Amino acid sequence: MSYLSGLECPRCGEKYDALVLQNLCSCGSPLLARYDLAAIGKAVVPQEFSHREPTLWRYRELLPVDGDPVTLGEGWTPLLPVPRYGGHIGLPNLLVKDEGLIPTGSFKARGAAVGVARARELGATHIKMPTNGNAGAAWATYAARAGMKATIAMPLAAPTITRQECLAAGAELRLVEGLIGDAAKAIADLEGVFDASTLKEPYRLEGKKTMGLEIVEQLGWRVPDVILYPTGGGVGLIGIHKALDEMRQLGWIGARGPRLVAVQSTGCAPIVRAFQQGERRATPWLDAKTVAFGITVPSPLGDELILDALYSSGGTAVAVDDDEILADLRDFGAREGLMLCPEGAACLTAARKLRATGWLSPHDEVVVLNTGSGLKYPGTV
Repeated sequence: MSYLSGLECPRCGEKYDALVLQNLCSCGSPLLARYDLAAIGKAVVPQEFSHREPTLWRYRELLPVDGDPVTLGEGWTPLLPVPRYGGHIGLPNLLVKDEGLIPTGSFKARGAAVGVARARELGATHIKMPTNGNAGAAWATYAARAGMKATIAMPLAAPTITRQECLAAGAELRLVEGLIGDAAKAIADLEGVFDASTLKEPYRLEGKKTMGLEIVEQLGWRVPDVILYPTGGGVGLIGIHKALDEMRQLGWIGARGPRLVAVQSTGCAPIVRAFQQGERRATPWLDAKTVAFGITVPSPLGDELILDALYSSGGTAVAVDDDEILADLRDFGAREGLMLCPEGAACLTAARKLRATGWLSPHDEVVVLNTGSGLKYPGTV
């Protein structure tokens, strides 16, 4: 049973029917799924989740899918202590949430599982989306699992394995010169196909928010001091923030939440620039380029929601250099035996820098999100 009560625009407050396929609000903002939290609070207590399947579907009361899930066993990834690297950078309580073990090798499978399941439930038979690689691979995979068609557009510079994943899943693949915005233009002419672009449908976010639910459950229903997140489109960061807010309203956690940190590359840092200037919106980043290809998003649609999460949590935004990302990726692997994706390694660099400046203390419990398997980026080491 779904406790989904409707869709709401966080910018203008307009309400939308959750029983039909929806994209953006008429004001241009992404829509957010809202739930009957009072009914959820009566239906389930946190202790029940430990007796359920080790997938993101254990949190079904806080998910929008009413019928059968579309699943490949996604979710419940490990939260790993990394004491050798953490001690080396002055953060002995450092933890890594490793999304590399999820189906399709990245956290994008969370959003795809829930987004595809809900789109199918509402009658979609064909989805389209632009991607930097991993999201397209995930949505193509889950569309195939759901018996749906997928048309994916991605830049030529995206990791090669991701285009192979799309083709293996039977998707129509369009390769383009340029960045993700150019990929969006390549599928703009498709009529009658549901647009599953980042934040242009409301349910990818619901799959991503389960990272926040898992972190809190894995810590014994308490929150860490800080969560660092590699931020391109920012859906994961927004989702974690939404999950924390819902848990707070349910009384599952206290009023104190973790400080959220958006991590970007100096080659593409629109959120960092906006945060440093105290803005509520980000301006497009020109000539974007970084080895952490998944966060090469010059103009994120969810900029307001990302910045709101940072401001309201007392967090910050940090940009790091590609050379430092690669150096920390190798150093971490040598010390801990785990090959991170470059986006995840960027969070290590940010954590190291924030500790050096004193923004992080040696007593802080810090969670870094490694959003994908380093094996998908063989050229980075």
